[in-house]
Amino acid sequence: MAEGNGLLNRRTGNACTAGSNPALSVNFFVTKLPVVSFWTFEIKQEKQYIAVDFGAESGRVTLGSVSPDKLVLEEICRFSNNPIEKNGSLRWDFNRLLSELKTGIGKAVKQTNSDIAGIGVDSWGVDFGLIGADGKLIENPYHYRNSRTDGMMEKAFELMDKREIYENTGLQFMQINSVYQLLAMRMANSDVLAKAKNLIFIADLFAYYLCGQVYGEYCLASTSQLMDMKTGQWSKEIFDKLSLPIDIMPNIVQPGTIVGQLTNEIVNELGCEPIDVIAVGSHDTASAVAAVPAEDNNWAYLSSGTWSLMGVEVPKIIINNKTFEYEFANEGGVENTIRLLKNIMGLWLVQECKRQWQKEGVELSYAELTETAQKAEPFTAYIDPDCGEFFSPGDMPKRINDYLRQSGQKTINDKGQMVRTILESLAFKYRRVFEEIEDITGTSPDCLHIVGGGIQNELLCQFTANAIGKRVVAGPIEATASGNILIQAKATGQIKTLAEAREIVRNSFDLKEYQPEDSQLWEEQYKLVIG
Repeated sequence: MAEGNGLLNRRTGNACTAGSNPALSVNFFVTKLPVVSFWTFEIKQEKQYIAVDFGAESGRVTLGSVSPDKLVLEEICRFSNNPIEKNGSLRWDFNRLLSELKTGIGKAVKQTNSDIAGIGVDSWGVDFGLIGADGKLIENPYHYRNSRTDGMMEKAFELMDKREIYENTGLQFMQINSVYQLLAMRMANSDVLAKAKNLIFIADLFAYYLCGQVYGEYCLASTSQLMDMKTGQWSKEIFDKLSLPIDIMPNIVQPGTIVGQLTNEIVNELGCEPIDVIAVGSHDTASAVAAVPAEDNNWAYLSSGTWSLMGVEVPKIIINNKTFEYEFANEGGVENTIRLLKNIMGLWLVQECKRQWQKEGVELSYAELTETAQKAEPFTAYIDPDCGEFFSPGDMPKRINDYLRQSGQKTINDKGQMVRTILESLAFKYRRVFEEIEDITGTSPDCLHIVGGGIQNELLCQFTANAIGKRVVAGPIEATASGNILIQAKATGQIKTLAEAREIVRNSFDLKEYQPEDSQLWEEQYKLVIG
């Protein structure tokens, strides 16, 4: 596993702290001419890019230096992303996050003397902001866990057949999807929706405030369930049948598009030169998958964090009876790929348990929770991580015990035991989804690449290898920032292909392998709980 966050000093390869300014690398090439012999020196200067990554728990601004065969990341700043409640609604604190973004960019610019080749922004999917006729955000964007979408899928199915929606969009049915958020506003006769001139998805909304350009990056837009994945454009059929306003939707652009430059206002505020703003894989998982350090084509991936997104990279959409039955999503990827994947609840369950215990006066770090889980008794209980009762914020330990009680299992009082139950249950869920991938594609990936912050939970990585019975390769931690920056490098012509980007990732980060252990025991337990 990469040390720390995989941030290296450009000169020594050692850990690098924010604020340092290592020297540029210099490569020397020797040429001998036939008549006169002399040394010639070519300096291959790195290009530097800024990646802004908004996650559901935190955001970060990262400076990335790309040379012909190496990527070096330096975290400039990291900040919390705590939703706010207003009149009973859960929303994102957009102005604070925008301020954090600009502060981070300003620090990176000062550190590099404005020598920045591009800025790219990525975020979670499905959420959006609405812009009025004056070009300003009308209100704080809603959080996808807000209760306004309760029952909206069923309302949508009354207006358009569920299979028809899937045939059109190829997306996993989740009440958080943009289509159900928009339908909830339309059915509530929202005056904000009536005033809206433009709808912009979260990452692209931050980019809009940097460069003034309205656009919808393809990967991020594909998470909305408003796109016809056969055409890569907004589905007129969806908008017509659900009576949604298609005129507010942005034009679609592909990842790797230079969409504009920092506005004069931002340039003056930050004291920098105009910098290109580049549409990367604006959905954080799209950027993370672009940074999967795979060498061949026979692999699956797991982007591990608050959510777990597990899937394979395919050249075109797969919409059939199996993908419909298993509820797989066809989401846009970089370089004309499709991310065939399934969303799984992920480490949200542990995060919510930790928050609840903090409220009760018990302060335990994630490392401490994992250590106690490792010492706990194995296989004492099982939960379905995707149970709807676990979706909303709240007292997660109580909800898990309610689930166990209702399913005839013993409740859990020990914190380590509860965390172990969550991790084992996630690993079994990964096995189930892995088998669904094999059934859909007719192939069996020989390796699972896990990327993202979740790889810091080494116990979960080992449990995953045990459950699926396959080799697991973990790393890099900062896959999203890596993919973000390498897509920018591709946009500027510094690198040419996705394969080249992945080779750079392999050269730049330490990876950790996990081999299956206790295979027979895990197989027996899997058959007991999954069948």
